[in-house]
Amino acid sequence: MTTSPLNRRTFLERTALAGIGVTLAGSVGTLFRPALAGAAPGGVIGYGPLVPDPNGILALPEGFSYTIVSRSGETLLDGGVPFPSDPDANGVFANGTGTTIVTNHEVGSNEPYGVPAVDGLTYDPGARGGTTTTTAIDRSGARQGQYVSVAGTVNNCAGGITPWGTWLTCEETEARAGSNGFTLAHGYVFEVDPTSQAANIGKSPIPLKFLGRYAHEAVAVDPSSTAVYLTEDAGGPNGLFYRWTPPQGFIGGPGAFHALAQSPGGDTAGTLQAMKCFLDGTHVPDLSQATAPGVRYTVQWIDVPDRDAKTTSVRKQFTNDQVTRSRKLEGQWWGDGGVYVVASFARTSDGSVAEHDGQVWFYDPATQTIELKTLFGVNPDPSVDTSNYDGPDNITVSPHGGLILAEDGDGISHLIGVTENGEPFSVARNELNESEFCGPAFSHDGQTLYANIQTPGITVAIRGPWRTSTGSSVGSAGFSFGSASLPFGS
Repeated sequence: MTTSPLNRRTFLERTALAGIGVTLAGSVGTLFRPALAGAAPGGVIGYGPLVPDPNGILALPEGFSYTIVSRSGETLLDGGVPFPSDPDANGVFANGTGTTIVTNHEVGSNEPYGVPAVDGLTYDPGARGGTTTTTAIDRSGARQGQYVSVAGTVNNCAGGITPWGTWLTCEETEARAGSNGFTLAHGYVFEVDPTSQAANIGKSPIPLKFLGRYAHEAVAVDPSSTAVYLTEDAGGPNGLFYRWTPPQGFIGGPGAFHALAQSPGGDTAGTLQAMKCFLDGTHVPDLSQATAPGVRYTVQWIDVPDRDAKTTSVRKQFTNDQVTRSRKLEGQWWGDGGVYVVASFARTSDGSVAEHDGQVWFYDPATQTIELKTLFGVNPDPSVDTSNYDGPDNITVSPHGGLILAEDGDGISHLIGVTENGEPFSVARNELNESEFCGPAFSHDGQTLYANIQTPGITVAIRGPWRTSTGSSVGSAGFSFGSASLPFGS
């Protein structure tokens, strides 16, 4: 159906009438009420107003502080080469002495600092993207080591943590061999072990071709079935939401994906499918047509004809009546027995049915339904800091209740929190420039929130008086996320 574009005032009026609360993963009783999505920042909600940073980098609430962990081009990796450009999503893991972070680098071809090629860790010597791993970060932000964990990939944007404590890093590209100096095709998912550089030798450069070749964004793994859910950030036509179902007898665990990828028929192991949605038996061509939280679609899964896209992009192998599309499918997070999925924005000019500046969906594998949990109307002026948030991208769930969204819209960029009463607020504001925030993820003890400012490439560790859902100061109990062995990772 066709609907008129939403402005922010219309959005607030509609959601106020809807009055729908949304239970979020990670904290019992945590609600995100779309009716409050336009509440003013600061005041009595969240952690109070943001205090301008005299260093002009990160505005935080009073009592909070940050440490710079890495800077692209300045911090040196083990071996003396610069920390690469464009840090994006992070996988955060506990180790024996602190925290380990695996960081994606969304490097294509022209960024000043690429991920250096390393023997045994490089997929395509003609490509400059990849991941770095920062080890044993202590509470002061000091690093014990920092090294390349996979190299020779392209535009490593988002990813996801597996139930067995590894990081899946995704290439957001469809580049073929021979383009841009690449010697191999790109658009794959790779698995990185956070325990050591040696653990990745000969393993992390193995593409998991069974997950398909397209402009990957993020992944989420069902810990009970090992089904993998994948988002695609692409246009012309808009991207798809995918599910990979493992072959019969497959058991997930350390090394299992690599072994499957290298087994006979591994490139097409399991079943890769695209989502098709229905409302009361009528096909839904585009997720943007849902303009009120609470809309729920039933889901069917349609087999992908050629997952390696040998001649035709995967999303172009389907006609619009065969699948459900969405503009800017971005971050994901497994929790609450399903997958939270972010669509960053939609415009009718890009082929979307309706317009918005952010959706959060929840796919429930048990009922095979997908429900719109919250929606941001079109931001009338992103340059004004009045809680007109827009363009959510990466998502994580806070162990203190609520969620964190990384803003990647126009104008001012924030890390956006949500209280247990459903009120949005700013956790941080980028005071350096208008670059996006990326990769928010908490340490295993819930004390530290890590995030990246993608340009000029700064990784920060944010600490402060984090509170649990009861409003008390953070302690050692009450967290949903305990270790990297859990599907949530951090």
